Amino acid sequence: MRILSGVQPSGKLHIGNYFGAIRQFVALQEQPGNECYYFIADLHAMTTIRSGEELRANSRMVAGDFLALGLDPQRSILYRQSDVPEVTELAWMLSTVTPMGLLQRGHSYKDKIARGIVPNHGLFAYPVLMAADILIVRSDRVPVGKDQKQHLEMTRDIAAAFNQAYEPVLKVPEEMILPEVAVVPGIDGQKMSKSYGNTLEIFAPEAELKKRVMSIVTDSTPVAEPKPTRGNTLYALLKLFTPPEEWPQTKRCFTEGGTGYGELKKRLLGLLLDTFRAARQRRAELERDPGLVEQVLRDGHDRAMVVIGQVMADCRRVAGLG
Repeated sequence: MRILSGVQPSGKLHIGNYFGAIRQFVALQEQPGNECYYFIADLHAMTTIRSGEELRANSRMVAGDFLALGLDPQRSILYRQSDVPEVTELAWMLSTVTPMGLLQRGHSYKDKIARGIVPNHGLFAYPVLMAADILIVRSDRVPVGKDQKQHLEMTRDIAAAFNQAYEPVLKVPEEMILPEVAVVPGIDGQKMSKSYGNTLEIFAPEAELKKRVMSIVTDSTPVAEPKPTRGNTLYALLKLFTPPEEWPQTKRCFTEGGTGYGELKKRLLGLLLDTFRAARQRRAELERDPGLVEQVLRDGHDRAMVVIGQVMADCRRVAGLG
């Protein structure tokens, strides 16, 4: 089963990225029969990043982060979207059969406009480029959360429209709903997001990470009193990181009182560092050998092109191009 997913290099990875997607990506490559394609979506990131230097650096950084967190280039194919110009060629071909109404109904586009983002063609046509990403490797399944289902539905509609207009050369993918993961709260209690500036970055220096953890917003409950658990950011983050066999004891620190928030924050910092210790060490090694990351991306590109070349030959043939 061929699986595809991508991540935008829009900033440094945080624990919300890990629990929401990357952990599942690593698990998928371990399952027998899975053929995993993962790409760095730098073309998509152009809708928000206007610095070429920043985008290039972010792309290398995110690729290194993936490798440090357990993505195995021997079992998965990792490549950079912009290294495959055929993606934009296919996106144009798909755009000629994509109804305007389909794009106008896009939740993501409407949400961004509602948040005050200036509309442009890149934001509007984003689903077409995304469809090209998925269809160009003949994906069988695409991992998505429930809030991303519309994206895949649009891809399926676009593929069906192309197949109907020409010949059935594009595989219509199926969704793979990722397991429900509790929303990871940021240090201010809102959903963790780079745009809110409330993240806990996986590979931040330890001193910076400590400062962020210790700044998690808490209430003024005295040390001796039981602490509220509902809507408590620190409680939710500790539950994510605490081993199941240790959780009852940690939970009692909230329900029975006697433990201050400062002590609980130190416990969270220790758990966070322990969880990502090996990944942080591996990330430091990769930073000392940046050529290795680029080599992985080149190898991933070459392996992906075996399938991409076949798909594009079929699409050009039926469309009368070349």
